[in-house]
Amino acid sequence: MLEFCMLGTGGTLPIPDRALSSVYLRVNGRGLLIDCGEGTQVGIRRLGWGFRCMDGLLLTHYHGDHCTGLAGLLLSLEKAGRDETFHIWGPKGLKRVVEGLCVIVPPLSYPVMLHEIPATGGELDAIGLKIRAFPVDHGGIPCFGFRIHLPRSAEFDPERAKALGIPMQVWKRLQEGETVRAGGGIYTLQDVAGKERKGITLVFSTDTRPCETLRKYTRDADLLILEGMYGTEDKRPQALKNHHMLFSEAAEIAHEAAPSALLLTHFSTSIEDPEAYLEETREIFARTWTARDGEIVTMRYPKDEEPAWISLF
Repeated sequence: MLEFCMLGTGGTLPIPDRALSSVYLRVNGRGLLIDCGEGTQVGIRRLGWGFRCMDGLLLTHYHGDHCTGLAGLLLSLEKAGRDETFHIWGPKGLKRVVEGLCVIVPPLSYPVMLHEIPATGGELDAIGLKIRAFPVDHGGIPCFGFRIHLPRSAEFDPERAKALGIPMQVWKRLQEGETVRAGGGIYTLQDVAGKERKGITLVFSTDTRPCETLRKYTRDADLLILEGMYGTEDKRPQALKNHHMLFSEAAEIAHEAAPSALLLTHFSTSIEDPEAYLEETREIFARTWTARDGEIVTMRYPKDEEPAWISLF
């Protein structure tokens, strides 16, 4: 199971009911942030999932509405008694940006490890997730989208276990990924694996125009979290100038990719009620929703060939 909370769904500037960009992902009790806009730590405290379980942060790019909450986040991790390494991934210039934002942060009780992502993107592992960073089009500013995959172990094959003489008493331990000793042998789940099973895939991408990399990495995903910076066609000149997307453009990408759902976020301050634009957007892609600050979404593994279960429905 993969769950996440939309801590902040605003773009550019915060407004009273809409914080700046941040998403908290959680798998098996471990946490990972995507972006850290101003006030992110407040959203985490409201959520109640905690700081100690958070292992790292993915930064899409270095505009202020995506990273100015970093100093406060690191201080909150300190106050929570963290001593494990905290990892931060981001585009070129990560060290300079982090050092600049953290001038006011005293020496920390835990190490912070920085990982600069190449301009062409790259792969990384965190909290059991396989993540692909891919470049998007934000007007010449290095910016990444993230394709996030929660893999699933192959099906347990009891016939193979019997053939190897592995007693039933340890089957559950094997299914849970343990290595067991039985009948003079040492076995792992790989030794008794059956057919492969589909995992869960979501894509997060904001601050971009529609582009080929976005189309490529949204294919076959279960859920897309894309920006809806502007709601109406008359805002297209602003979208082109600022390298953002309209609701309709995000829906067109979803129409091509055919996920189970599209969740829009990163709304301009000019949008008072994002849901007001859903009717027209759903004419392009019917399974579209708008995110709300504090909203928790749960994604569960699919059954057989069915799509992943998503709590938006």
